[in-house]
Amino acid sequence: MASSLRLNSTLKLNDGLSIPRLGLGVYLTQSADAIKHALQFGYRHIDTAQWYENEEVVGEGFKASGMKREDVWITTKIWDTNHGYNQTTKTLDESLKKAGLDFFDLVLIHSPNPGKEKRLETYRALIDAKKQGKIKSAGVSNYGVHHIKELLAQFPNDPPSINQIEISPFFQRKDIVTECRKHNIALQAYSPLGKGAFVDRPELHKIGEKYKKSPAQVLIRWSLQQDFIVLPKSSNEERIKANADLYDFELSKQDIDTLNAMETGKGVTWDPTKAP
Repeated sequence: MASSLRLNSTLKLNDGLSIPRLGLGVYLTQSADAIKHALQFGYRHIDTAQWYENEEVVGEGFKASGMKREDVWITTKIWDTNHGYNQTTKTLDESLKKAGLDFFDLVLIHSPNPGKEKRLETYRALIDAKKQGKIKSAGVSNYGVHHIKELLAQFPNDPPSINQIEISPFFQRKDIVTECRKHNIALQAYSPLGKGAFVDRPELHKIGEKYKKSPAQVLIRWSLQQDFIVLPKSSNEERIKANADLYDFELSKQDIDTLNAMETGKGVTWDPTKAP
């Protein structure tokens, strides 16, 4: 069964912008060529962060691709040690300079860890940066339900456009997903493959064989069919291409149910969503 989704499919955010549904996660990537090849292959969304220490590499890869700035969505994130109004403003300017960009499409607060006062100051700085044209959209990452409620209480007219969290069939975060959707906050899924911890599950292989797809492709497709924005990570050119080969099949309801039943309630990476 063919899919109505395409590599260039987008999702409309609560601020009116449209973000590509599939992005390239670049944690640990230090290859501008990998980013260039991904963009030339058809990716239109790159997800970096201050903590990744590769904003400069992302900028180099983007420039080498020959793409127009308005055709590529580039996200970065404010790291924990850069929280606070002044520090956020300062380091955002530094990130723009490193990447060689005039603006970021999206800037996220990487985690709520530094505490309530700091994270609210940081978000205020992002709202002001948006007014100044330095960023197009402001969001959060690794926010739990109580963090979302806290933010909306403080900024009722400026809700975050996105909450980027670990999501996969093995860790579905239904409480956070429900809270975000209640307020039209889009979900971005990182670690959508569960870091490969579950790829040997026979039911996953059975689904893959049915569609002639790898377990990774099945898992990324699951995220897309949940209406998540999904961020598979790779610096390998062939894997980058394979991770985008998702649009000639659609998982059946039965297969979705099988994948949903793989929930473990545990993640494979850090989990700041419980931070006070």
